[in-house]
Amino acid sequence: MELIIENMTCGGCAKSVTKAIQSVDPNAVIETNPEARTVRVETAASTVVVQKVLEDAGYPATAN
Repeated sequence: MELIIENMTCGGCAKSVTKAIQSVDPNAVIETNPEARTVRVETAASTVVVQKVLEDAGYPATAN
């Protein structure tokens, strides 16, 4: 899945996003791009679950 995260603007944000996703799927493959404000995720978790955990972490995401 690819998500747009408008307030992921730096490496620190990207680390927080990665940590949040890994909290629901420790084996997720995550590729963050703070410059484009996108994240690609290969995960067994559903898009809804990933979006919820990101929102809870302060990084609301929309599916791309």
